[in-house]
Amino acid sequence: MLPDWEFAHIDFLWALLILPLLVLWHVLQFWKNKPVIGFSQTAWLTSAGNSKTWLIHFAFALRLLAISAMIVGLARPQSSTKLQSITTEGIDIIMAMDISSSMLARDFEPNRLDAAKEVATEFIKGRPNDRIGLVVYSGESFTQCPLTTDHDKLINLLAELKNGMITDGTAIGMGLATAVNRLKESTAKSKVVILLTDGENNSGNIPPLTAAEIATTFGVRVYTIGVGTVGEAPMPYQDVIGRIRYQNVPVTIDEKTLTQIADLTDGEYFRATDNQKLKDIYQKIDSLEKTIIEETQFEKKSEEFLPLALLALGLLMLEFLIKRFALKSAITDV
Repeated sequence: MLPDWEFAHIDFLWALLILPLLVLWHVLQFWKNKPVIGFSQTAWLTSAGNSKTWLIHFAFALRLLAISAMIVGLARPQSSTKLQSITTEGIDIIMAMDISSSMLARDFEPNRLDAAKEVATEFIKGRPNDRIGLVVYSGESFTQCPLTTDHDKLINLLAELKNGMITDGTAIGMGLATAVNRLKESTAKSKVVILLTDGENNSGNIPPLTAAEIATTFGVRVYTIGVGTVGEAPMPYQDVIGRIRYQNVPVTIDEKTLTQIADLTDGEYFRATDNQKLKDIYQKIDSLEKTIIEETQFEKKSEEFLPLALLALGLLMLEFLIKRFALKSAITDV
């Protein structure tokens, strides 16, 4: 395997073309100077003659290699080491999710809450460089998971969400305020809340638009998602003997308020009427909020001239020793 070299003076390599000429000169000189002596019996000279010829050619090969090493060395070979520095500028995201009883409606498969959890899980998996947290709300709100890069833990906590964890109701303002509170100390370049609900604000002591104004103060952008089909949706209820039944009830989403929240915070409002549209919305948000990843490459070059110079010197010394001692010994023996 050839070394991965670059040459500072690559034009010097043209000098390698002299090598075939040197080989030709050596062959011609060898045959020109080869003595022709007549003997009736020459068997006793065969061993000594072959040894001398081999040594002459070997010495020349050493000189040829030394010249090659010197030429390559003069071309200044350089090896390079490439280093890569990756700078990640992530985004802090809080997902504020409605877990009120209306989220059990079956206009989504298997219901709104489970569909929202599934799509949110895929969203989290697709953003490994971001800190993501989870706030849940119904009649009140609390933080299920603070901002974290431990997405496996976050996904496990998301999977545990269910209706009935807190008092029923729809406190949109409280959910948003709790999410903003989690982001107010963030130093991330982009701070985002994804607020998902299927109803109208009917609980809590913070109006949704007041929470939106607080978000604006802290530079938090809010994407709002209204979940529910248009018209009526099958809602579960218990009959008198405790069986779960479904009854179609009107879908009432306060789209005006959700749009105002998004507009105030430089976000965007989306309406999801089925599983696929909800998935498309999260993909759209994913494309709008791109994490910045900068790659900087550094290259360190090292001069490789010295090993070649030492190689050439060693080869020339070996050639000298062969001519000074081995060849003289072979001639003496003859």
